[in-house]
Amino acid sequence: MLNPVHLRTLATVVRTGSFADAARQLGYTGSAVSQQIAALERAVKLPLFERGAHSVRPTPVAAFLAGHARDALAALEQLDDELRALASGWRGRLRLGSFPTASERLLPACLAAYAPAHPAVEVRLDEGEPEELMPLLGDGELDLAVVFSYDLVPRRWPSGLQATPLLHEELVLLLPRDHRLAGAGTVELAELADETWVATREGTAAVLCVSRLCAAAGFEPRIDYRSNDYAVIRGFVRAGLGIALVPALGYRETESVVAVRLAGSDARRHITALHRATAVNPVVADAVTALRDAARALTQELPVVAA
Repeated sequence: MLNPVHLRTLATVVRTGSFADAARQLGYTGSAVSQQIAALERAVKLPLFERGAHSVRPTPVAAFLAGHARDALAALEQLDDELRALASGWRGRLRLGSFPTASERLLPACLAAYAPAHPAVEVRLDEGEPEELMPLLGDGELDLAVVFSYDLVPRRWPSGLQATPLLHEELVLLLPRDHRLAGAGTVELAELADETWVATREGTAAVLCVSRLCAAAGFEPRIDYRSNDYAVIRGFVRAGLGIALVPALGYRETESVVAVRLAGSDARRHITALHRATAVNPVVADAVTALRDAARALTQELPVVAA
């Protein structure tokens, strides 16, 4: 394989017409230029210059090689620039995992800030629950994942993953506007023992949190309707089919649904960004920063419930 340094020296000698001028331009000694040209002649097994007493004249082989060397060196420079861009996080691909609520409420602001600042970074989004996203992250199929956990449902992130806290959401009780407790400042869970509940699917962290909160209050909630879509849950509450306990991001202020606080409860849902601690894709650092900025702004929009 031809040495790019030797090719650059050849192209400079051909352009300047002199070993000495090429040496001055390249910052080499005249001896170093002569040695590089000699090494290149050995590599191609052909003479590259006709040497006179006071001048050198390139052979047709040298002229041919120098012409192609310029294109090859330009391509190498472009490759070097692109590698630096990849290493700095300004070019590449960000494979991002998230769950639907965060995709709806957190990611738009995050990506609206991140994408214009990184126009050469391709973002690919995959949605799923934390237990679906974490194996993809561990296997290298995702670079970054936005996940959640609940206080009453302990979850340990796998070793080798770095966690960045983003949001700590209050859990709010959703009631139909005409519910008997809709005007209450706070509600004791024990007052809801006879209610019909709307909750997420069986086995999910959200419904386990609800069940454990109710168990601590002395009853098991009667859950008649289930959906992992908080818009569906809000619709069922709005229709008077039940009540629900949802994280703050799952609530939208409407005239038909009231949000109130649970008395004596400090249970929270925690949103976290996860990425591998080693072999980190360079584009991840700025994406985590954008997520933190978007989360900080989002806290100003979280529901204010009756105190």
